Amino acid sequence: MTAGTTELSAGAIYYPDVAATRFYVGALAKLSVLQYFVAESAVIGAWAGADPYSRRTGYISDLGASACGDFSGRDVCSPAHVLMNASFVVQGLGMIVGALLLGSALLCLAARPGVPLTRGAGGPDQARGNTGRAQNPARWSAGVAAAAAARLLTGTAGVGTVIVGFVPENTGSPWHVAGALMYFAAGALALLVIGWLWLRQTPLGWLILGCGAVSLAALVAGGVTGMHVPEPGTLERLMGYPITVGVAAAGLVIAQRVQHERTLRKRARARTR
Repeated sequence: MTAGTTELSAGAIYYPDVAATRFYVGALAKLSVLQYFVAESAVIGAWAGADPYSRRTGYISDLGASACGDFSGRDVCSPAHVLMNASFVVQGLGMIVGALLLGSALLCLAARPGVPLTRGAGGPDQARGNTGRAQNPARWSAGVAAAAAARLLTGTAGVGTVIVGFVPENTGSPWHVAGALMYFAAGALALLVIGWLWLRQTPLGWLILGCGAVSLAALVAGGVTGMHVPEPGTLERLMGYPITVGVAAAGLVIAQRVQHERTLRKRARARTR
């Protein structure tokens, strides 16, 4: 992922400015979703239900229930529910910020160290590789459109998990279910799009694509079975965990690209002094 050119061309004009601070912040926002796993473990450790909480049979939303009681035959009591719901909100905001700050053109370049966009006769949307030959403008436009769709889906998934954090399951509000479905469906589709865009750019493209496929397959299975399976907690985590991992992986790729460009520019400035 870090292989590429070792120096900047003096005449290269980057579009977008891959080393921009906003992109670094967006990448870190995506990486911040990993806090969910820490928060979940802490909340499970504080569980006070009649039976120990199990990731295999317990629903994720049970951890965020703001009151103890019986929910669909499950004895739920999560004293650390505030931490769990705060984690949902932080995770969602990380995805939303990432979607807003990471431009569509950047997502097409993020996994390609040393491959800039240059302004030339073909206009600013013309991409050039290390060979200097222009890529097919139609293919590039399709990539930007796909990246824009991925940003929209990621933002939608983020909004969904924010809703889950603000509307716990014990409120009985349909918004809780709607928020969860937004997160699972939009998050899985976003990873499928990003994974497809990056398949030939980075090995992590396969991981991201696989995460999207697993999440979407689990969501379909949950819909078909109505979650009436021996281990509903496992099935729900197969919907949600891959999204968190895939989003973080995308953030890592982008952060590495931004840092790579910053390092190259520092070296270039040092040589001109």
